Amino acid sequence: MPLQLPTLPPLDTAAADAARARQASLTKPPGSLGRLETLAAQLAAITGRARPSVARKAVIVMAGDHGVTHSGVSAYPAAVTPQMVLNFVHGGAAINVLARQAGARVVVVDVGVAADLPEQPGLLRRKVAYGTQNFTHGPALTKDQAEAAVQVGLEVAAAECDAGLDLLATGDMGIGNTTPSAAIVAAVTGAPVAQVTGRGTGVDDAGLARKVAAIEAALRLNQPNPADALDVLAKVGGLEIGGLAGVMLGAAARRVPVVIDGFISGAAALIAAGLDPTVTGYLIAAHRSVEIGHRALLAHLGLTPLFDLDLRLGEGTGAALAFQVVEAAVRLHNEMATFAEAGVSDKD
Repeated sequence: MPLQLPTLPPLDTAAADAARARQASLTKPPGSLGRLETLAAQLAAITGRARPSVARKAVIVMAGDHGVTHSGVSAYPAAVTPQMVLNFVHGGAAINVLARQAGARVVVVDVGVAADLPEQPGLLRRKVAYGTQNFTHGPALTKDQAEAAVQVGLEVAAAECDAGLDLLATGDMGIGNTTPSAAIVAAVTGAPVAQVTGRGTGVDDAGLARKVAAIEAALRLNQPNPADALDVLAKVGGLEIGGLAGVMLGAAARRVPVVIDGFISGAAALIAAGLDPTVTGYLIAAHRSVEIGHRALLAHLGLTPLFDLDLRLGEGTGAALAFQVVEAAVRLHNEMATFAEAGVSDKD
């Protein structure tokens, strides 16, 4: 069955205008809270509520493996992926710590781990395949697999929205996944591979050279069509990347704002935007990653990150940390007194 994408609603300009009017009436000089003010207006436009809430939060972590790891592009073996997935499920990873701090639930999805994971609470087993193929020898995925990965994301997002959700973060786990992410960025933006490929988990100079060469070889061999997001995803992408693209589209269809994490989530956003450009209005870029391709990616999407803390862990850690900023923006917007309520003059 062909992939059926949801129709994304337009942003609510009336709600955004009402939010901006409220900001102008709060007990502060106009614009003095900077991007916290514009963030509140964006959330109003997304949710359709002039005074939005972000009380119910979730981080969706998509996990998948990559055949290109056999080409020596990562400092860690692929066996780490299932080990870290179980660490997420057991609450011991960085994303769990930051999600707990933000009061967010963590949903871990096996969309493409190259191992059979035991059934247990907190893990959704939605495996499309046991990882991707090595894209230096042919397409990473079939078209059907690429579509199935996006479909998993759509369904997981819908289920989480049905469970009660005001704010969503995207996270990832997959050893080697900065390699397909860089390939997607190069394919979509047209940037030279060497200018968008970083060290990932920390490869040395020789490893970085292998990584660049592998991506260049994959792009020459597979010829992904930059105007066809599913073609790019299938030829040089990853299952967790497709899953995250589906999550973004699924959340946007329900008017739930999506805080995207770093480089891998950004690559997924490129795929999502290729499928429906409207989605970018529903996205909040958490941070600027150390990965050098992240800057080009954000510029292509027209997104400005909230902060830059030299993060490069993934997992959704930057997005979960950004929950604090988003909640601060909403609390200020909703809880500050207006000039009239406080009996403060707003006249010169």
